[in-house]
Amino acid sequence: MTIQSVIIEQITPRVDGGRYPIKREVGDIITVGAGIYKDGHDKLTAVLRYRKKKTGRQPTGKWTEIPMAQGENFEWSASFSVNGLGHYEYTIEAWPNLFRTWLDEITKKHAAGVDVSGELLEGKRFIIEARERAPKSERDRFTKCLERVEASQLVSEDTAVKVITEAQYAHMMDQFPDKRLATEYEPPLELIVDPVRARFANWYEMFPRSQGRIPGQSGTFKDCETRLSEIEGMGFNVVYFPPIHPIGETNRKGANNSLMATPGEPGCPYAIGNRRGGHKAVDPDLGTLTDFDRLVTACRAMGLEVALDFAINCSPDHPYVTEHPEWFYKRPDGSIKYAENPPKKYEDIYSLDFHCQDRKGLWNEMKSIIEFWIGHGVDIFRVDNPHTKPVAFWAWLIPEIKKDHPQVTFLAEAFTHPKMMQMLAKVGFTQSYTYFTWRNYKEEIVEYLTELTQGPMKEYYRGNFFVNTPDILPKFLQEGGRSAFKIRVLLAATLSSVYGIYSGYELCEHTPVPGKEEYLHSEKYQYKVWDWDRPGNIKDYIAKLNWIRGAHTALQEYDNLKFYTTDDEHVLSYGKTSEDGRDIIIVIVNLDPYHVHESHVSLPIKKFGISPQESYEVHDLITDARYQWRGEKNWVRLDPHVEPAHIFHIRRK
Repeated sequence: MTIQSVIIEQITPRVDGGRYPIKREVGDIITVGAGIYKDGHDKLTAVLRYRKKKTGRQPTGKWTEIPMAQGENFEWSASFSVNGLGHYEYTIEAWPNLFRTWLDEITKKHAAGVDVSGELLEGKRFIIEARERAPKSERDRFTKCLERVEASQLVSEDTAVKVITEAQYAHMMDQFPDKRLATEYEPPLELIVDPVRARFANWYEMFPRSQGRIPGQSGTFKDCETRLSEIEGMGFNVVYFPPIHPIGETNRKGANNSLMATPGEPGCPYAIGNRRGGHKAVDPDLGTLTDFDRLVTACRAMGLEVALDFAINCSPDHPYVTEHPEWFYKRPDGSIKYAENPPKKYEDIYSLDFHCQDRKGLWNEMKSIIEFWIGHGVDIFRVDNPHTKPVAFWAWLIPEIKKDHPQVTFLAEAFTHPKMMQMLAKVGFTQSYTYFTWRNYKEEIVEYLTELTQGPMKEYYRGNFFVNTPDILPKFLQEGGRSAFKIRVLLAATLSSVYGIYSGYELCEHTPVPGKEEYLHSEKYQYKVWDWDRPGNIKDYIAKLNWIRGAHTALQEYDNLKFYTTDDEHVLSYGKTSEDGRDIIIVIVNLDPYHVHESHVSLPIKKFGISPQESYEVHDLITDARYQWRGEKNWVRLDPHVEPAHIFHIRRK
């Protein structure tokens, strides 16, 4: 039995000891590190191995090997880049390099005047063994090496040592190593490579039925087309639609979530399905599937991607209720239970039972829904309440979809406890909602963002920072006025590389249901007609933020966030630097929407390549103002009613 004496431990990056894949995006460079060592004093060689796993019709690729470099304390590392979507695996193989160990020994002994005739015999044996491992086309090189060594021995031992220790021969030996004592880290670690939009995107959520101009009448997909230029002009690149399917009539909800809808009220689009169809149909008030296809095409022509809500809800009128009653939760009397999340009740929705006897049929039907909409040009799905479905279902569904469609993105809308949110990301969700919506104070922002972007979560959890949703109108926005809206969208757009707003945010819509974090006269229950240019809007401000994001690569990365010191608890300072170090962005925000605050801000200018005596320019990308700063500590004054924040681009002189 061969003993694997080389130790390979503490590999990074990995998630939960390798149980789940890490995540990256196309074009990323992955640096893999590990502790690699063995007993004794043998020289070691280690290689990083990676390959693309089977995807769709493409077979598993061949292993690519990259030499690893040894650093201090036996820490080894190597990097590889990923230029294609899909599922990869990587591992490390290491072995004692007996020839290089011998080289080190013979060199030291010869220098000390020790007789090395025995060592020369040993060296020739290594060369002979390597010749046997080499293909026939390469063996002549080894034969010539042996001939040179033997000829040099006839001259002198000094000459023989000089010949056999030539660098060319060590390199030749490295090409055909002796791996009899090799150790390979098993099982291989896994990596999911997603589109760049998984890390960098600007989302805009809107109800298609609220894009019309006639009160009391549904907007249409064609009306949505007329808004695309405005949405694109604000700098968004993902347009997200809540459910667009037929809406149930039984127990239909009325305005402001009233239990009884009056004639003509449209109901809640999350109560999916009626006699016109279910999850593979569109609400006829919005148009036809052909109209939807035309909208998707129009979006793509403008550089916009369509995201669609995948809400696994069925109204009592959904075709599944009659076609597959076994898929639903039943009461003892045989009636189907409506959905509840105490104290909330959803009388207009039936919940599917993912543990039912025909769960295979149910799960495959859910998969077919995703595939149907992929066929209509949708590659992004926002999943409603995934934490209320079995984790095992998502662990099956998402890889099944991505085997043939690696470009697909899944966003988890799971406002639940952290462990479940993290688990959903581990089993496959591309992005996740976060608690950012409720992190308003300096200390809690620093703590939460450090957890998201600097700890273990950064390897698998991409936080999509929505500032509001149809269900969430935070008190900060209810009470803080226009300044609050500017503060929160700037934070979202600069703290995270992927963020979103729900339409109406640009208008500073802030009227709540009294005592709740919900919108009064919510679009979830009624038609609305908006004046998209009404006074007080912040459309230009949002457009400026998105332009800044697009122009500065530092803001397009997720895990490069650093926080800096300020004197005032209401002033938050942080920065992002591009991987090449050329793009340096510093953000300084007044978190108080009511009052002016002043503070000194300390920056680690040495890390930016700036000496303490050197002056440098900070260019405010929002106002275009330019300031000359010197040293680590400088002063700012922020009036939330003028501009609540600076986004500085540092320019070295």
